[in-house]
Amino acid sequence: MHPNRAFRFADDASMLSFAARRGFAHIFASTPDGPMVAHAPITPFEGAFRFHVARGNPIARHLDGATLLLSVSDTDGYISPSWYADPLGSKHVPTWNYVAVEIVGTARVLDDAELTAQLDTLAALNEPRVSPELPWTRAKTDPEYFDKLLKALVGVEVAVNAVRGTTKLSQHRPHEDNVGVIAGLRRSGNAVLAEAMAR
Repeated sequence: MHPNRAFRFADDASMLSFAARRGFAHIFASTPDGPMVAHAPITPFEGAFRFHVARGNPIARHLDGATLLLSVSDTDGYISPSWYADPLGSKHVPTWNYVAVEIVGTARVLDDAELTAQLDTLAALNEPRVSPELPWTRAKTDPEYFDKLLKALVGVEVAVNAVRGTTKLSQHRPHEDNVGVIAGLRRSGNAVLAEAMAR
C-alpha cells in the first residue's frame, strides 16, 4: 500500500466496509506449486470473508489452513500532469490514482451447509441490485441440480488478521489541480474515478 498518510482510509472498519461493498477479490496464496491467485466474489461474515472457487481450480487444494491475501480494488486510472492548473510546471510527472484494500487472513474450508449459506448470501446481496423485479433464489433451482453444482465447489472462510488500504485520489494536490484532473478524467471517459475524486 502507498506509504503517504494522505492516502490512508479512516480506519479498519471503513476498509472492510469498502471490501464488502465491492464484493470481488483477487485471492493470493503461496503454495508448494508456486504462487497462485483466484478471482472470486466475496461475502462478509462475522469478522471474516467467505468465497468459493471451482474444485478443479489448482488453488483449491492449497486453501485450507493457508494464509491468504485478498486484494480488493475499485476504480483506478492514469493521471496526466497536463490536467493540472499549471500544466507546464517542470516538477509535474504522471501518476496513477486508485482505491484498493488488502486483507490478510487464515483460511478454513467450509462444510456444505456453510457453502450453501455463502451462495445464498451472495445472491441476497447482489440480486436486488441487478434484478430487483425478478430476484433469483436457490428455491428456484432444482435441488438435485444444486447439490451436483455444490460438489463442484470449494467454499472458504478467511478470518481477518490484518487489513491495509490506499485511497489515492490526489488528496495531496492543490484544489485547482484536482478540478483539472476531474475534468480531464471525465473527458477521457473515466467518469467513475472522476466521481470518486469529486466525493
